[in-house]
Amino acid sequence: MSAGALSTLRLCSTALIAAAVSVVPLRAPFAQDVPMFRGNLAHTGEVATNGPTSLQVKWKFATNGFVISSPAVVGRTVYVGSADGRLYAIDRDSGTKRWAFQTHLRISSSPAVSDGLVYVLSYDDTLYAVDAATGQAKWRFGTQGEHRYTATYLHGGLPKHEARPDPYDLYLSSPAVSNGIVYFGSGDSHVYALDARTGALKWKFKTGDVVHSSPAVVGGAVYIGGWDTFFYALDAATGALKWKFKTGDDPVFHNQIGIASSPAVVDGVVYFGCRDSHLYAVDAKTGKEKWRRRNGGAWVISSPAVAHGKVYYATADQRSFVELNAATGDSLWATRGSWYFFGSPAIAGSMAYIGNWDGRFYAFDMATHMQTAMFETDSARAQRAKYLAPDGGYIFATSRLNREAFYDQLVVRVMNSLTMGGYLSSPVVSDGVVYVGSMDGNVYAFGNR
Repeated sequence: MSAGALSTLRLCSTALIAAAVSVVPLRAPFAQDVPMFRGNLAHTGEVATNGPTSLQVKWKFATNGFVISSPAVVGRTVYVGSADGRLYAIDRDSGTKRWAFQTHLRISSSPAVSDGLVYVLSYDDTLYAVDAATGQAKWRFGTQGEHRYTATYLHGGLPKHEARPDPYDLYLSSPAVSNGIVYFGSGDSHVYALDARTGALKWKFKTGDVVHSSPAVVGGAVYIGGWDTFFYALDAATGALKWKFKTGDDPVFHNQIGIASSPAVVDGVVYFGCRDSHLYAVDAKTGKEKWRRRNGGAWVISSPAVAHGKVYYATADQRSFVELNAATGDSLWATRGSWYFFGSPAIAGSMAYIGNWDGRFYAFDMATHMQTAMFETDSARAQRAKYLAPDGGYIFATSRLNREAFYDQLVVRVMNSLTMGGYLSSPVVSDGVVYVGSMDGNVYAFGNR
């Protein structure tokens, strides 16, 4: 073959390869990554494309513990933690396990994926960085100790002067990764910033109590709430305090106190919920309140989603999924579930998805405010009638061993109610599929029929 012919062949081959490469993205079945809790650094809980209107189970993946963690979806893999102490990588086509990384205690934090690493916090006092492809640990960072919010006379439980952990404090902070830095809160009362490649400490900020809210990172600031009644804005580079905002207190029963909700930051406003029964809107630069919405004494554990000029969130005791005007806080619509909402809503186009503690998972078309689908776990069908009356009231007699208001009875009630296979995990939507974990130990993938 002549040199000219070889040159022509090389040019043709190069063109064919370039053409093949150029069309791969058009044929790629998955393009919409959801790499961290609430989807992005602003924690908006929203993706631009529409999600499914039905909730057909495409697959379910069984772990060996509660799934409180919310999934992250990157490429062809779903990453999620379990109370069995493992971080799982699941093939998003088939729902089969790619790998599992074992920590020493439950994972109730949600993973973040960045530059080939998965970051997650475990109750074994460690933040892990794990290779996203192999599941091998790259580095570990030890906190000063993860634990739940603790108080005396908690929720009016006896004995009055005994300090005990709050059984409703079920989440750990979920990391966020921005500009090569990992940010997260800790039960040791600090907010941390670590080098994302090495785990070296950049800075830490001391608060007054446990920090189980998850940070949003926007415009050079880290936004995060604590159980010390304060919401904080910190300088992302140095950890210096920009401002702090005071929420409600409850020094006797320690019930209406604490920020477990994680913030969403949109158009210069920070939105977050609190156990003092309020959803707050605060100016992101100054920390000045723009508005607050009271929810009849109900906790707002759910983290708000913000999309289309509206705020979407849910309440615990009031059992409501709510839509507000983002600018004013005015109520636009609400519907009730049969029991607590702890998980957060996901918004995909006009569709909204949220799960209830009672084991029911809902899809709503927010253009019409109509429920389009509901999925109920097997555990919910088997256990729900034991603990919930038809009107949604809790059947206390089921788990009350005697008439004393002992703290032990509260723990029994919480643990029994978790057997309904409820959704404390928050859903994510990627390429028309909804992914969420359940307290029945499964991770579900829902799509259209």
